[in-house]
Amino acid sequence: MELSQYLPIVLLAALALLFAVLSLAASALLRPNRPTPAKLAPYECGIEPERLPSGERFSVKFYVVAMLFIIFDIETIFLFPWAVQFRQLGLFGLVEMAVFIGLVFVAYVYVWKAGGLDWGTEGRGRDEVQAAATEERELAHAG
Repeated sequence: MELSQYLPIVLLAALALLFAVLSLAASALLRPNRPTPAKLAPYECGIEPERLPSGERFSVKFYVVAMLFIIFDIETIFLFPWAVQFRQLGLFGLVEMAVFIGLVFVAYVYVWKAGGLDWGTEGRGRDEVQAAATEERELAHAG
């Protein structure tokens, strides 16, 4: 195989890299530099924003959900090539994908039963709910 056959791929990669570098440079040079508290605050999607005292971290729930999303999202990446080549793979491909989907389903059930998807008080133990309620009362009283 000749190296000239790779020229279009190398050219496309170079153009993509050039576009990324130029976009970042233009953004850094043209934007106004006015930091505000709203811009510096961490972004929280789907919940009321919290102002965390310095040094305090976000709940682990956020990171667990992010990891679960990535793990179960990668399943789609493995399903796509199978769907494209379904007819050529025959029964072997069907059995392999059934095993794969079965394993992902078992993992999903495990996460569900372990409480990885519980956000409300109904999935937590009684002591945790009471501790959270006490903390909320103390914060309301102090504030």
